[in-house]
Amino acid sequence: MRIERIKARAVMAPLAVPITTAQASIPAAPLVLVDVETDEGVSGSAYIFGYTPLMLKPLVTFLTDLSETLVGSPAHPADVDRQTASQFRLLGRQGMVGMALAGLDLALWDAQGKAVGQPVCALFGTAPRPLPCYDSQGLFVPGRDERLIEASLARGFKAIKVKLGFPTVAEDVAALRVVRDMIGPERLLMLDYNQAFAAPEAIARIRALEEARLDLTWVEEPVPAEDLAGYRSVRAAVSTAIQSGENWWHPADAARMVEATDYAMPDMIKIGGLSGWFRAAAIAEAAGVPVSSHLFVEASAHALAATPNAHLLEWLDVAGGVMTEPYSVEDGCVTARGPGLGITWDEDKIARHLVH
Repeated sequence: MRIERIKARAVMAPLAVPITTAQASIPAAPLVLVDVETDEGVSGSAYIFGYTPLMLKPLVTFLTDLSETLVGSPAHPADVDRQTASQFRLLGRQGMVGMALAGLDLALWDAQGKAVGQPVCALFGTAPRPLPCYDSQGLFVPGRDERLIEASLARGFKAIKVKLGFPTVAEDVAALRVVRDMIGPERLLMLDYNQAFAAPEAIARIRALEEARLDLTWVEEPVPAEDLAGYRSVRAAVSTAIQSGENWWHPADAARMVEATDYAMPDMIKIGGLSGWFRAAAIAEAAGVPVSSHLFVEASAHALAATPNAHLLEWLDVAGGVMTEPYSVEDGCVTARGPGLGITWDEDKIARHLVH
């Protein structure tokens, strides 16, 4: 197969619940939908989560212009990776360029799976299987968000993550105690600080949580993602496991940062698509670090199924609002489906949420 066209469209996809942190709120998901059309009539689909609407038009423009340079190229991820590596050697492949190329990588893998009528995970040597996942919630405010915890329990989740970062550690402890009391001792509980603190404050907060005996599976990104020294000092000072990885750029960051974390959670778009995922996962495996996912439940279900050191899939559905058949959770698990990544757009929904 060869590439005939790359189509990119921007949407603000509806979310069942806004994504909230102590610093920001995302009421709808800014997505760029990527479709790679080939000369054999097979199209591969994927999406890029842009974090902010400001990223949508630049990403669409970049992918549309990039299409002209890739027409006629083999529609295979490795071939396109080699071509774009040379094309953007001087500029680099982080930031917007890296996000666009990773979305393209995912769409190309989707096309490969569809071409042979198989789920993408089969291309990596494994069948789809139920993967344990956790419900990824936003900033938990006691007295306001208990209903969200109750909904997670009703859907069968055996693990729940909340975001915190209140002005005082006492508020964090109080909020987390409400969640722990609601979910009971048998379920996993994780905390995401979204890079909120410098190392001394992070250490103080985590120690307070430990003294409260809230039994956390991990604390995620307690310090800025690039602060390698900070991660080292936090890990040395606390007994709670530390999670990191959603802001690693490409496998090179995984190689640099993996020794400073207990768990890793690469992001499909920042790590370089599925191609970058498996390189980073191998680095983590060699270091004895279990791998979880960040967003992108569809691609992550395929990736984790073929990852020997797989841990948990993050359930945070950002694209289901523009799909004909969104992925779902059954008995606390998500299972990949095909052909390809199992993504089919709902054009009526897209039309309602399109960003022009």
